[in-house]
Amino acid sequence: MSEERAENAGRGAAGGREHPVVPAEEAPEGVAALAADQPDGGTGAPPPAEGAPGGPAFAGAGGSGTDQLHTVQEGPVLTVTFNRPAQRNAMTWAMYDGLVAACERVDGDDSVRAMVLTGAGDAAFVAGTDIAQFADFADGADGVAYEERLSGIIGRLAEVRVPTVAAVRGYCVGGGLAIAAACDLRVATPSARFGVPIARTLGNCLSMGTHALLVSHFGAARTLDLLLTARLLDAEEARAAGFVTRLVAEDALEAEVADLTGRLAAHAPLSMWAAKESVRRLRAADLPDDRDIVERVYGSADFRNAVRSFAAKTTATWEGR
Repeated sequence: MSEERAENAGRGAAGGREHPVVPAEEAPEGVAALAADQPDGGTGAPPPAEGAPGGPAFAGAGGSGTDQLHTVQEGPVLTVTFNRPAQRNAMTWAMYDGLVAACERVDGDDSVRAMVLTGAGDAAFVAGTDIAQFADFADGADGVAYEERLSGIIGRLAEVRVPTVAAVRGYCVGGGLAIAAACDLRVATPSARFGVPIARTLGNCLSMGTHALLVSHFGAARTLDLLLTARLLDAEEARAAGFVTRLVAEDALEAEVADLTGRLAAHAPLSMWAAKESVRRLRAADLPDDRDIVERVYGSADFRNAVRSFAAKTTATWEGR
């Protein structure tokens, strides 16, 4: 085993702890709800840029990641843990960049036969993106740049040559749902909740690529249901929709993922790559341009007011402009 982090925060022991099921009505309001309990920047300035003084940077193929994102290889399996449990593993740019670096590592190391993504703690896989960055958006062009960057990261995950598995406990919303959807397989526990409730939080939108990703998994009708009602799917509904590949008890997640990745590691790498790459190309074929859509939404007064309302801890109102 090649140990590459100080502690395995995201993969607790199967026994000896409680895994509370989170009722759907207590779900966080997606991206906008994340910073209420973020002492390190939920409503303050964005985290320092990668490489800037004080800014975390992924250490690369031979490193240990950051305090916010851990990687460890055990045999043929590389596990990436999103490690901000106090913030429900809300993603920062440093974490997104670390995810890309982990993908590069996998593609450059033939000893890796499967990749697992999971969240530290029991409350969340990833409960969205840290919204601090939205405070500095000046116009719709900033929203276009943001969605393009995020789509590139999600696309890079989808392109990884080996099978990818999302191991999900708790909230998997917003950017977290996109990450899980970009994985090839998803194993979840009853506490898992899935959705993108932005219609009742920040009033922003998704890129065309993310819409295509969700439609490919849920179908157009269920995707619109999720986005328009801003509700969250529970684990059983996500399993019935085919999104969750395996639904297991809270204390069986690690064992199930280990069994699944062991099976994947024993299969023909090129056959599995051909299958996942073909599905990816089908999904990405002939995507229409979305700049006008994204620019209109992120440039709206509704979006700016919602960001301000969040910072002030008040409820946003919507005017459709």
